[in-house]
Amino acid sequence: MSETTLVIVESAAKAKTISKFLGKNYKVKASVGHIRDLPKSKLGIDVENDFEPQYITIRGKGELLKEIKAEAAKADRVLLATDPDREGEAIAWHLQTAIKLAPGSKNRIEFNEITKDAIKKAVKSPRPIDINRVDAQQTRRILDRLVGYNLSPLLWSKVRKGLSAGRVQSVAVKLICDREKEITAFIPEEYWSIDTILSTGKKAVFTAKLNSYKKKKIEISSAEQKDKVLAELKKAQVIVDNIDTKEKRKRPNPPFITSTLQQEASKRLNFFSSRTMRVAQELYEGLALGKEGTVGLITYLRTDSTRISAGAQQEAQDYINQHYGKEYVPATPNIYKSRKSAQDAHEAIRPTSVYRSPDAIKPYLSRDQYRLYKLIWERFMASQMSPAVYDTVTVEITAGDYGLRAYSSQLKFSGYKKVYNDYDEEELKNPIPELKAKQHLQLKEILPEQHFTQPPPRYTEASLVKLLEEKNIGRPSTYAPIIETILKRRYAVRENKQFVPTELGFIVVDLLDEHFSDILDVEFTAKLEENLDSIEDGETNWKKVISEFYEPFKQDLDKAQDLIEKVEIKDEEAGRDCPQCGRPLFIKYGRYGKFIACSGFPECRYTESINEEIGVNCPFCGNPIIALKSKKGRKYFGCKAYPECSFRSWNKPTGEKCPRCGDAMVEKVSRGQEAQIVCQNPQCK
Repeated sequence: MSETTLVIVESAAKAKTISKFLGKNYKVKASVGHIRDLPKSKLGIDVENDFEPQYITIRGKGELLKEIKAEAAKADRVLLATDPDREGEAIAWHLQTAIKLAPGSKNRIEFNEITKDAIKKAVKSPRPIDINRVDAQQTRRILDRLVGYNLSPLLWSKVRKGLSAGRVQSVAVKLICDREKEITAFIPEEYWSIDTILSTGKKAVFTAKLNSYKKKKIEISSAEQKDKVLAELKKAQVIVDNIDTKEKRKRPNPPFITSTLQQEASKRLNFFSSRTMRVAQELYEGLALGKEGTVGLITYLRTDSTRISAGAQQEAQDYINQHYGKEYVPATPNIYKSRKSAQDAHEAIRPTSVYRSPDAIKPYLSRDQYRLYKLIWERFMASQMSPAVYDTVTVEITAGDYGLRAYSSQLKFSGYKKVYNDYDEEELKNPIPELKAKQHLQLKEILPEQHFTQPPPRYTEASLVKLLEEKNIGRPSTYAPIIETILKRRYAVRENKQFVPTELGFIVVDLLDEHFSDILDVEFTAKLEENLDSIEDGETNWKKVISEFYEPFKQDLDKAQDLIEKVEIKDEEAGRDCPQCGRPLFIKYGRYGKFIACSGFPECRYTESINEEIGVNCPFCGNPIIALKSKKGRKYFGCKAYPECSFRSWNKPTGEKCPRCGDAMVEKVSRGQEAQIVCQNPQCK
C-alpha cells in the first residue's frame, strides 16, 4: 500500500487549487488561518516568567483542529504548506505543536507560486520549521500585544471607550497629524515664472524659460521685480549661446513588491490597500481558467524583493521577442536591487506564466481581478524590456544679463512603454528649429505667470504606504490593516482620497507623544523592525529584545496612569435644533463620514446627512449641486433638490448645459492629463 500524505494549507481556495496538482495519495486540508493565538480576554503573556506566551486554540476552531488531528493520525506523513513568510512559518509551528509532530522533523514545505511544477517540487524537498522565523513573528506579536493591551485600556479610561493604540498604528497616525500641523503652519510665498516665445525670423516658434541672471539661478518674488525683468528682456539682444543634442534612455521600473503594488493600485485603479491585498490573494491562491483548470496566476503577494528567477526572466524575454520584436529585448537582462532593509525571502510579484496574457484570461476573471492582474502583468513585462529612448535638445540662450533655456524631448523608441506607461513627463514636445551658436533670435512674446508656494500635500493611501516603507515602519503586509484601523477608530477620515486627522486623532497622538515618546518615535520603531530581522537571522535573542523594550515602557505606563487627566471630547454642535423634538443637533461620525443627529438619542432617532455644496448650481433647475458618496465610498455629484430634480454625475458639473445637445457639461479628468470640460452625454462628442 502506497504512502499517504496530509498537506495542510491556510485557505480553502488554496487547498482546492493544490489538490488538483497532487495525486490520490494526497489529502489537502485548510487550517483557515491561525489555529492558535493569544487569548482575547487577557494579556496572555507571562511578563514575570520571561515573557512566555500563553497560546490557546482560537474560539470556533476546536472542531476543525480535531478534524486535522484525526487526518494527521491516519496519514503516513504530514506536510505544512502555509504561506512562505514569517507569519506562515508561525502558523506551521502552531500546527506542528497542536498535532504533536516531532520538533525538528522535515514537514515544512514552501513555494512562491501555486503552479503544478512549483507544488511537485516543494513536496519533494520538505525541511524543518525555521524556529528563528517563528521567533521573529512571535516577537512582533508579543510586542504588539504588550503595547495594545496596555495602552488601549489607558485610552479608554482617559479619553473614550473603544479606542486602540498600536505599536505601528500610532506612528502612522502621528505622521498624518504632523503633516496636518505643517499644512496649518504653512505661509505661502509669491514667486513668478517667465516663459518666452522665440523665433528665428521664420514661421517656426518655440518656448524658452527664464532660468538665470548673471549665470546664477534667478528667483522672482514680487510683481515689481517681475516688471523690472520684463523691461530689461524687451530691450535685450537674444542670442543662441549653446546647443546640446543628446539621446536619453529611461529604464523601466522594477517589478512590483507589496508596497509598490499597493501604491500603484491606489493611483491607477482607485483601490484601497485592503482591496488590493484581497484581490491579489485571490490571484495567488488560484482561479479556474476553463479547460486549463484552477491555477495560481501570480507569485506570492507579500514580498519586499525585486528579484526574479532566471526561468521567469527567460520566459519573459522569449515572449517579448515573439510579440514585440528583438529590439524590445535588452542586450543584458534587467536586474534590480532591492532595498537595503529587504528580507529578500521571495521573488517580486509577477505572473506565474507570461503566456497567460490579461486579455486571454479575461473571461474567467472578475473586473477587479482582471484589472489588478493586468497591472501586475504589464509592470512585470515592462521591467524585462529595453529602455525608452528620447531625442533631447537643450538650448542655452542669452538675453543681456539673463539666461533662457529651451528644452525639447521626443520619444524615439518606445521600449518598455510599448507595454506600460508610467505617466512620466519625459516627452516635452517643444519643436526647436535648427539653430547655430551666436545666432540672433526674435523675442515674439513674454509670458509671466504668478505662483504661490504650496503647503505639503496631505497623505494619500499611496504616499502614506510609500513613507512607511521608506522609514522602515512595519512591514508591507501590515499596511492595509493599519490603515483600516486608523479609519475605523476615527483617528483620521478620508477626504478626496487624502487622510485628514480628526480632533480625536490629535488628542490621542499628543497624549501618547507626551508620555510614550519612544512608541511614537519613527527611528525607535524602525530599530525594532531591524531587531526582528536580526532575530530571524539568528543573531539576536527574542526575549532580550522584548525585555529591553518592556522595562522602560512599563515605567512610562505606571507614570502615565497617575499623570494623565481625563480628556473630554465634546460633539460639535450643528447650530440648530431637532425638527422633531426641539433638542440640539450635533455633528457625529458614522461609517460613511459625518452626519447630523439629535442629542436626544436614543429617545429621538432623527438624523440627516451632511452635504457639501461645491459652489455650482444645477444646470437644469438652478438648485445647488452637492458632493455625495456612494455606498462603496466613491464620490459623485447631485442636485440638492433630489428627488424633484434627478440630476446625478460621477464627474464634477460646471453648471452649464452643452450647446449641442443640452445635457450637462462636466469636468472630466483622465490620468496624466489636465481636466477637460466635456458633455456628460457619451453620444455627444
